[in-house]
Amino acid sequence: MKRILRCFQSWKSGSLVLSVALSGTAWAAEQKSATQKTPFPAAVTPLTPVVAVPVLPLPDKKAILKGAVYHPDWKIFNAGNGAASGFGVVNGYGQARWTEDWSPLARTPQNIRKNDWFNRLKYVRLNDSGSIWMSFSGEERLRYIFENQPLLGQAGKTNASRVLLRNQYGADLHLGEHVRAYAEFLYGVAGGSNTYGYQTGAQRESLDLQQGILEVKGRLLGAQMGVIGGRQIFLDAPVSLQSPRDLTNVQQTWDGFRGYAVWNRFRIDLFDFMQTNKLPQKVFADGTNYNARLYGAYTSTALPAFQFMGQKSQMFADLFFLGYLYGGAAASIPASAQGSVQKGSSRRDNVGLRLWGNVGPFSTNLTGIFQGGEFRPAKTSQSTRSVRAYAVNGSITYTRADWAGKPGFGVQADLFSGGSDRSQGGAVGTFATPFVPLPYYNDLSLSLTSQNLIGVGPIANFTMHPTLHLKLHVPFFWRASTQDAIYGGNSKIYNWRNNLHGGFTGVMPYTQLSWNFAPHWAWTHDIEGILLSRGMRTVGAKQGALYMQTLEFKF
Repeated sequence: MKRILRCFQSWKSGSLVLSVALSGTAWAAEQKSATQKTPFPAAVTPLTPVVAVPVLPLPDKKAILKGAVYHPDWKIFNAGNGAASGFGVVNGYGQARWTEDWSPLARTPQNIRKNDWFNRLKYVRLNDSGSIWMSFSGEERLRYIFENQPLLGQAGKTNASRVLLRNQYGADLHLGEHVRAYAEFLYGVAGGSNTYGYQTGAQRESLDLQQGILEVKGRLLGAQMGVIGGRQIFLDAPVSLQSPRDLTNVQQTWDGFRGYAVWNRFRIDLFDFMQTNKLPQKVFADGTNYNARLYGAYTSTALPAFQFMGQKSQMFADLFFLGYLYGGAAASIPASAQGSVQKGSSRRDNVGLRLWGNVGPFSTNLTGIFQGGEFRPAKTSQSTRSVRAYAVNGSITYTRADWAGKPGFGVQADLFSGGSDRSQGGAVGTFATPFVPLPYYNDLSLSLTSQNLIGVGPIANFTMHPTLHLKLHVPFFWRASTQDAIYGGNSKIYNWRNNLHGGFTGVMPYTQLSWNFAPHWAWTHDIEGILLSRGMRTVGAKQGALYMQTLEFKF
């Protein structure tokens, strides 16, 4: 009974922070006070309105010593629960598990460490001095998805019920202060009825190496510097461009290198990756897809802090270049004949500026991207076409932490340029996002993706209890260009073009309810409606709904 009571008390003291790589305003100064004064952040104030499966809370708040969190101290770039550092959110458990640092447990008294049984796996001393140590991590995730009309009725299935089970375990070896190695293994199972999309390698996965890195790091020129090589998740990009593909069983990983340097108020990340090939679905058969490359540089500058409405405010200015080289279905563009596509390969050069942070109680985010490059048709008789596309994304959320439910209210607006499928000789004007923008960002069902799209809608979030959170988002969608196609997830180009009139596409109300009902456990429900315009229904698009339930255990 005493053990049950301790478990219940630990659950009551836990916190659920729903955030993604560029969301939240848990600024560095607030993190320290939060760990000392309250077991959960004052409010969840996301920069993006809808978010992924929750990052689970720390196993025991007493294990946090002197305001430290379980990741390297990035100083001012601890903002956004560590997301400002470029390594994704870390709130006890990280989006990428190798971003965690459990060495503070070495200084934790034994009577506190034993409050969570899994603490014995988070810091395992391998020599007398403790300079060599290992940490183990694990995740079991069971997900159920029901869609009555997948991909607006164009998936070839109706009333699809998909059951996904992910088993993911990792080991992190630290060899002194400057060298560490991490290996993570994955086994994915998928079943259900009227299923689709299970042959892509993103849902079913035989036992394989999901991530495997070697990192060399240290202080040089006044900065924390490091080089990370191997297979890894990459999160240093706007969520409107890229995500870890956590909607599926198998996350998107990359094979290559990144080098980073973090000073007091400036950081830079240089990277060059090839996409991991998840096919064939055999034991330890994953290789490298040399037809999909991601490379570039990302910089972030912490602007001078200021006061607004009596609150400390901190803004960041990010300048970045992301280069894409890719082929296959993702690179195809609509041809002049309705229902046909022009195959080829593409290079996309994304140059962008992002201004984000908190202005008093307002969480703000504004991103502008110009996308150049070229499209090379597969047929050598056809001419290479230049690319001239762009995207503008913005959101603002006002949060009242002193009100019941700690509500946040705001609006999100997005513009992803479109082109013209009737012009086959000029520049390609359709913005491209071949490497999985965050599905929770706009459309969980993947019926639409971030191409030829305008989206505007209100957002709201509520912290009804430290372990219970509610998210709402109601985006209205239009085609950015009525002379371009409608694009869906998984490189889908819908056939309706010449018969489709008007730019309005529809509205997709979305809600998420997530409950951290026990230490290490989270139970999340996502519901989305797909309500289409009369023009969309006339050409054969189907309205529908999606329900997703996720039960997740992490240590």
